[in-house]
Amino acid sequence: MHDNPGLTTGFRGAASRAGNRLIRSYRAVPLVLSAVASFSIILMMLMICADIGLRFVFNAPIAGVNETVSMLIVVCVFLQLGVTISSGRMIRADLVIQIWKRKRPALASVADASFFALAALMLAIALRWLWNDFLFSYQTNEFAGAVGAYQIATWPFKLATVIGCVVAMIESLRVVAMRLSELHWDAPATAESAPLRRDLLHVGGFFVAVAVAAFLAASYATTPILVGIFMIAALLAGVIIGVPIAFALLVLSFVGMWLTRGSFAVAENSLGTTFSNAIASYEFAVVPLYVIMGLVLDKADVGRDAFQVCSAVLRKVHGALGVATVAANAVFASVTGTSIASASIFSRIAVIPMMENGYTKRFSVGVVAGSSVLGMLIPPSILMIIYGLIAEVSIGKLFIAGIVPGLLLAFAFSLLCIGLAVYFPGFVGTPKEPEPGDLAPTTVGLKLLPVVAIVLVVMGGIYTGVFTPTEAGAVGALASFVVAAARRKLTYRVIREVIVDTAYITAAILFVIITANYYGRMLTSSTVPFSMVSAVSALDVGMWQFLLLYLLIVLLLGMLLDAISIMLVALPLALPIMAVMNADLIWFGIVSIIAVEIGLLTPPFGLAVFVIKGSFEPDFVSLKDIFIGASPFVAVMLIVTLLLMAVPQISLLLL
Repeated sequence: MHDNPGLTTGFRGAASRAGNRLIRSYRAVPLVLSAVASFSIILMMLMICADIGLRFVFNAPIAGVNETVSMLIVVCVFLQLGVTISSGRMIRADLVIQIWKRKRPALASVADASFFALAALMLAIALRWLWNDFLFSYQTNEFAGAVGAYQIATWPFKLATVIGCVVAMIESLRVVAMRLSELHWDAPATAESAPLRRDLLHVGGFFVAVAVAAFLAASYATTPILVGIFMIAALLAGVIIGVPIAFALLVLSFVGMWLTRGSFAVAENSLGTTFSNAIASYEFAVVPLYVIMGLVLDKADVGRDAFQVCSAVLRKVHGALGVATVAANAVFASVTGTSIASASIFSRIAVIPMMENGYTKRFSVGVVAGSSVLGMLIPPSILMIIYGLIAEVSIGKLFIAGIVPGLLLAFAFSLLCIGLAVYFPGFVGTPKEPEPGDLAPTTVGLKLLPVVAIVLVVMGGIYTGVFTPTEAGAVGALASFVVAAARRKLTYRVIREVIVDTAYITAAILFVIITANYYGRMLTSSTVPFSMVSAVSALDVGMWQFLLLYLLIVLLLGMLLDAISIMLVALPLALPIMAVMNADLIWFGIVSIIAVEIGLLTPPFGLAVFVIKGSFEPDFVSLKDIFIGASPFVAVMLIVTLLLMAVPQISLLLL
């Protein structure tokens, strides 16, 4: 009996069409989940603001806000995670892998495919635990809250987390497929395909070396501390070659936990618990709230207005536009939380006006790069939030502690600009004579009013104890929308862009924090932090010696990694030692942040430098010119860092 060829072909065609429809239908799923995650952020902002208003006006707070926000923030991260993965928005140090993409494309493609394949495996392991946790919650009617007061069912939130994890796993596998499709396996053996085949041999050799290293580690790392040391070295190597930070932390934490505890089940349970609970806290909502506040105020041209005002007020000072750029960055830093945003914005609004007024290109880009670091030191600051969450110290106190050091650094940068203009005119250029006339006081007031008002609300509320940092973030975010609307900048397109970008940034940052929490558990299980504390105590190393060693390590890491990566690698090891030395962790946080920020300006990584480079046409300015222009600011940052280390009272003055 023979098959009917026409019937077989028809079945195949129908199956193919059904498969294509299924794929097209699925492609909308991550986008829908992303939209829900974005809406969740706005919902959190409105809920917190409504709770504050009802509490102060009617003494009737909304029951369950804390619990709802705590569960929503987890949902927001996992629903957004799939799109964040597929769009390439995961945080990573991509210097090495970018070189591979140019010179060894096959190596880059297979390496990237391997990274995401491992991530998919870890997500699959976590998914089994999350699914069982959801079933338990649903079957037992688990709730948050208090009987007789309010009860919030937890199973819808846990189901959303499961769905987000499934989509993130699928998107990771899609990235694997896309990277492997770049290899053109069916290419004929020609002279043109020789580099590809050579790279594939290198790929094979690379992974054989990794397998051998893993076997040796498993064979010889017979004690937990050896496992921990190996995992620290592997993390550093993985991050340097371009593994997304969260994936590196995830894989190495799981393997390290498995080896130190000798049980796959324990590692799996720890992984699932971390996914479910690591950020399930009201305080973590502070991340999206401050991110959205900064993004909205950027769209409202607050940075541009600050630059115009500072330029007019400081026009008679030596190096006027350089000082104005520093001052405007300080103003903008007081309402945003990231140095990268400052570097991007002031590249657009300050560099060309400075060059048109006679400043050299090197000085123009250097002062933008140098002063951009104020975005992370002058509160509110995303890096302070991350430090506070890792070190488990008050974010509000960190914000307040950062005010004086931030202003001190801005003042030092301003003096540097003046000194360079007076004593090194060849470096700065020959600025034109200032034009007569000043901005009217009313104009200055109107341009700076939004910044002043939001700073008073956010920092004033935190300083006086009226708001928690999370509540201040919600109020500041809502106020930023009001400012943008008053300036006629709040269109539907702007709202959509800001909310979507906030969701991307939130998922990227908080998923790193989730995996960092897991990494911290693994290190604790390996006893590495305790052994380091014992070793430092036995060596009788003083505070100054340890701080100088820590500063040196951070500066070296800053040449290769971004700020968040450095903190995630260094802090789990440094914090226990500082605690034993009875150091103030708020002061240590300020020292760490300014030391880490130096890495934004140092080669070869220098993230702020690359942001500035990318803001212009390819041939407008070289990386060498930006690094040289920023070098005086690096020197000043080192001096200020040493001063803050020597005089902790500077950071603690307002506490």
